[in-house]
Amino acid sequence: MTRTRRSLGLMALATLVAALTACTSLPMSGEANAGLSVDDVDFDPDISQIAARPLEGASPEQIVEGFLDAALTPDNGWAIAREFLTPQLADTWRPSAGVSIDSGAPAREFTADIDGEEETAANADVRVVLDQVARIDEAGQYTELTGDDAVASFQVERNDDGEWRIAVADDGIFLDAEAFSQVYRRYSLQYFDHSWTHLVPDVRWYPRRQTVATTLTQALLNGEPSEWLAPAVRSAIPGDVTLARDAVPISPEKIATVDLTPNASALDPTQTARMRTQLEATLRPAGVTEVRLTVNGRDLDAGRATIETGRTESSPMVLTEAQFGTYIGEEIIPYDGITNEIVEIAPSVQAIDVAVDDSHAAVQLKNGEVFTVSDGRVDQLDARPGLIKPSIDPYGFTWSVPASAPQALTAWQSDVTPITPAGAFPDASAISAVRVAADGVRLAAVITVGGQRWLALAVIVRDQNQVPVEIGPAHPVAQIEGEVMGMSWIGDDTLGILVDSDAARVMLTQKVGGPGTEAAAPAQAMAISGGRTSVAVRILDEAGVLFAQRGTTWQMSLADVLVLGSHAGQ
Repeated sequence: MTRTRRSLGLMALATLVAALTACTSLPMSGEANAGLSVDDVDFDPDISQIAARPLEGASPEQIVEGFLDAALTPDNGWAIAREFLTPQLADTWRPSAGVSIDSGAPAREFTADIDGEEETAANADVRVVLDQVARIDEAGQYTELTGDDAVASFQVERNDDGEWRIAVADDGIFLDAEAFSQVYRRYSLQYFDHSWTHLVPDVRWYPRRQTVATTLTQALLNGEPSEWLAPAVRSAIPGDVTLARDAVPISPEKIATVDLTPNASALDPTQTARMRTQLEATLRPAGVTEVRLTVNGRDLDAGRATIETGRTESSPMVLTEAQFGTYIGEEIIPYDGITNEIVEIAPSVQAIDVAVDDSHAAVQLKNGEVFTVSDGRVDQLDARPGLIKPSIDPYGFTWSVPASAPQALTAWQSDVTPITPAGAFPDASAISAVRVAADGVRLAAVITVGGQRWLALAVIVRDQNQVPVEIGPAHPVAQIEGEVMGMSWIGDDTLGILVDSDAARVMLTQKVGGPGTEAAAPAQAMAISGGRTSVAVRILDEAGVLFAQRGTTWQMSLADVLVLGSHAGQ
């Protein structure tokens, strides 16, 4: 028997808003503490979907259907889901082994093969076909999937009360794409680059729960960075230092106490400062404002390491016929040493990327050639045919590459010396966009592999002088449908991609290591610039009108713009 699943099937879901814990009054005394920035905390309320328990007399298909629905309730180790299992399987089943995410519960198809008449049969096999779109592995890493349907198989048997229960099932849970964000939340483990000057986020997904600070700390202390990131990042936490107890308590003042094993007592102040900085950045989205490192209850008095975070201002950069600079209010603020030179060639300019310190800019002309402008000088960098828009990294290297030759990706030093790192996108036949993140480690690119466009990330491996020597293996993030008009970083772990899809312009907001969302862009959009938050996103259309995103709409903010520029890392 085969049928198509109706939405939520048998499950009666009741919504339970999480109680406000330990908050009965506002503190009227004590020391003032800095709060968290809007970008650092997920303010979505913790709302638990309470799944129904097994119904008396439910068929094998209904029991499996109820088990899949029960993944919506992760409380107590998915206790409700375990009620659909035999006692033996309930004791061994590991929901944390991973998450299979499908397009929607209504599309699930169930088939039951019952051994004999259903009223008297003791065993049955249930097969579920799902349109799987993504997967979360045991480490919390998200992977987008494309291709054929996935099949899940279950063995069901009747218990002593005559009720069907699942006796054999794979570890892990199933969630549809809409329900996924209700059960799981995105966090980032933070690792250092090899220079110890930047923190690099490694996105993971964990169930929404109050103990997430412990989960994140354990993942950072006991785990490893994602395979694609590993060649270019490192942790300040040595392998012989772990949690001394299986908990990270958080005080009402949002101070997390991380009690470490005795080996931490021998670490020098530089290393403990880096450890504290790494942990505080990792735990901040969990509501933690401060981390204290202790051993046997003794405070290690760890300091904080100095971290470069890139630019914080998010005003757009524009070129008009007479001006070039940062557009603030109703004024365009010029850049010393580069504005005049760029304005002189304004009609021939196609793209501009300005260094973090505003000392120089990479300028692409409409004929495709790339120049660097600094200290009143204009020097040609790259004249290869078919170049895409250049990108400057935080160390001042300008990256350029021909669209038809991804393996020819080149980083240009300020003295116009080309560096060709090894290993750039060996399987790609074309490349249509490239942007280096503010950390100087992650390189985002839209590449064509096997006739399909993919947003992919790769790490830049550098020597002790920060010279790029190698590009790591490409890590696919999301498939792109349509021609890419532009791409920019939005914050540390999101990319905004302007796409011409079926003659309509859309903006894809793509989480690195997570799902993306599409929204309509201005009709003739042709360029995009990002910033620290989505509020900083700007789009330029073919008529020279600059738009700012306000909620779900785009508002005109400036006319007669020739080029929408960008800053390194954005």
